[in-house]
Amino acid sequence: MDNDGNLVKGEDKCMWKPDIRKRTKIDEFRQLVNRKYALNLGDYHDLYNWSIDEYADFWGTWWNFAGFVHSVGPSQVVDDTVGITEVPKWFSGARLNFAENLLRYRDDRIAIYSTGEGQPGIATLSYKELYEKVSQYARSFQNLGVGKGDRVVGYLPNCTGAVEAMLGTAMLGGVWSSTSPDFGVTGVLDRFSQIDPSIIISVEAVVYNGKIHDHLEKLKKVVKGLPKLKKVVIIPFVHKKQNIDITDIPNSVFLDDFLEEGNGSQEVQFEQVPFDHPLFIMFSSGTTGAPKCMVHSVGGTLIQLAKEHILHCDLSREDVMTYYTTTGWMMWNWLIAGLFTGCSLVLYDGSPLLPTPTILWDLVDKLGITVLGTGAKWLAVLEEKDVRPKDSHDLSTLRAILSTGSPLHPHSYDYVYSHIKSDLFLGSISGGTDIISCFMGSNPSIPVYRGEIQARNLGMALENWNENGQFVWDERGELVCTKPFPSMPTHFWNDDGGIKYTKAYFAKYPKVWTHGDFCIFNSKTKGIVMLGRSDGTLNPNGVRFGSAEIYNIIDQFEEVSDSVCVGQRNSSGEERVVLFLKMADTADFNPDFKKRVVVAIRQQLSARHVPAIILPITAIPYTISGKKVEVAVRQIIQGEEVKNRGALANPEALDLYLNLQQLKGW
Repeated sequence: MDNDGNLVKGEDKCMWKPDIRKRTKIDEFRQLVNRKYALNLGDYHDLYNWSIDEYADFWGTWWNFAGFVHSVGPSQVVDDTVGITEVPKWFSGARLNFAENLLRYRDDRIAIYSTGEGQPGIATLSYKELYEKVSQYARSFQNLGVGKGDRVVGYLPNCTGAVEAMLGTAMLGGVWSSTSPDFGVTGVLDRFSQIDPSIIISVEAVVYNGKIHDHLEKLKKVVKGLPKLKKVVIIPFVHKKQNIDITDIPNSVFLDDFLEEGNGSQEVQFEQVPFDHPLFIMFSSGTTGAPKCMVHSVGGTLIQLAKEHILHCDLSREDVMTYYTTTGWMMWNWLIAGLFTGCSLVLYDGSPLLPTPTILWDLVDKLGITVLGTGAKWLAVLEEKDVRPKDSHDLSTLRAILSTGSPLHPHSYDYVYSHIKSDLFLGSISGGTDIISCFMGSNPSIPVYRGEIQARNLGMALENWNENGQFVWDERGELVCTKPFPSMPTHFWNDDGGIKYTKAYFAKYPKVWTHGDFCIFNSKTKGIVMLGRSDGTLNPNGVRFGSAEIYNIIDQFEEVSDSVCVGQRNSSGEERVVLFLKMADTADFNPDFKKRVVVAIRQQLSARHVPAIILPITAIPYTISGKKVEVAVRQIIQGEEVKNRGALANPEALDLYLNLQQLKGW
């Protein structure tokens, strides 16, 4: 790219090409479309253009091709006269169940391998055993009155219990939401208190970075803040049941005792629900206040994620797939949906660097993992540590690495192909919690180019718009989506009139979805270069959260009169969080105070929320209408021009953020 952020021609370097002798599922699907509609679509890009131009036909054809389990078929795929801002209904009349689709195989093939830091070995669960366990959960939930629309939440590590509880909830038509144990009490209650769950499932402790972290004290405070809970289910995760005291947690019960109530020979029926029935509640980052509760549907989630697994990852029953994730990240939901393909999933909990930085590569060889997913940051850390799996591991089964969370840097492509495996398929993928899926990503039918996401995904009408709302190639722009797709949130929980929903996605450009990412579309390769967030959302190392979560903690300190929290990107696209504190007149910014701020953020949110840099400042910029101006501060520390100074009540405050020595060298 040049200094203006535009693409420089001639930099395209092909890192991998598909074997033209191998027929991918995308090829099969393209040939089906050609036969059905008497077309002559020659390659993926032809298929993509058709999937956008005729998106109702595309999604209807994919519904039939995938073979989703349903009790009643749709009367209409979608009303294509309704635009994206109206959030049209999809597959009207259809009735189905998410869990039934993920449990359509009930044989002895391994469905889940699970292990993690501090765990003694690798546990396995067949598809048949998974179905039986999920049924047991569902019966126990039923005994407590859980039914359609009721919320069950998990405060859980990445373990089989989380999968079983989620599927048990879905089996009954309930709604699942989860977060991981590294979230503090404030972060959890900011989310779960909005949706009034009836059951919470958690653990007594977790292991991370070689240490046992007690979880019961945090859980007690969370339970106290959720007054409508009927039951608190505790899964012994680190210690034995007899060594865990839960007597002071109201309505608490150990998992085995809870499931005992669900024992029985009567088969639980899969509750058949409409396509747009709620399945998952995901949470926004909370940039401007309490996290927004995004409701994702049964059908929209299923049809979209199955498309990504089968067409864009070429998954089949022969695959063994893992994704290093937590239950608080949408990639957990993405991973678990892989059960629809009948493949085996590997769940790993704990640090990916202990007991050695090769722990996940050890699992690749031990379990025959074929598809390994991770955050871009982990690959960068391995490169920094000079870990070379190619020299120490077999990796013969590994055919693909997927990466997301933050842009995958060009040097990471070099690292993967030089020091991991030269003939694997490296798929950088990008989307988000908002769509519980990907806008663009991996594609086994086209080449991989250094530093680029391969292509826009089927059915996702993406464009790159300049400030005038024009589609541009080869220059920096804003990522937008111009046509509806099934995995749009159906609504936000408790969003009367859809005001928050409209503001979140349709405020910048009328009648198109604005996703909040800067990017460049390469006209030659049709690939995409991601440039980071275009809004105030913080995204260090792929951990997406909002400044409001930090402000909620800082507001507890009387020594601070005001604050502003922003992200700072380096030339490689990495982001770190910088927190500026305006101290009260009688308070000093000193190492002891700074330490107390760090401890508070770590304890109440998580270690991943702690800003990389904390600095004192004497003024915070505000708009004339009284809104804190994060974007302008971010632009200043990035060395960019602020064009809207006239909208500020105190534009001179921005000058305080210019050329700060502590922010140089990043």
